[in-house]
Amino acid sequence: MAAEHVIVTSTTDSETAARELATQAVEARLGACAQVVGPITSVYRWDGAVRTDREWRVEIKTTADRVPALAERLRQLHGYDLPEVIATPIVGGSADYLAWLTGETRDAG
Repeated sequence: MAAEHVIVTSTTDSETAARELATQAVEARLGACAQVVGPITSVYRWDGAVRTDREWRVEIKTTADRVPALAERLRQLHGYDLPEVIATPIVGGSADYLAWLTGETRDAG
């Protein structure tokens, strides 16, 4: 059974960039809401070297059917060559909250 709701996560190099990703996602109704978490410390391998950097995480709550458009929008806006875009299923939660989440990701029409 596929999840109807997901949390899409990305990281970026500044709080300003993270807030912009979050705002753009919600304004476009690609996400119902987003949290900016940070700073966090990320350790990763890039160009053959292990790096440690300060980043901010953006967590966007959305519906599974909005993930492709949200992922594309994040790639367009992102300053990284290869941005993290990961969708994690929401397997439970408040029915009222999840209904609100769905409603907020639909056209206001």
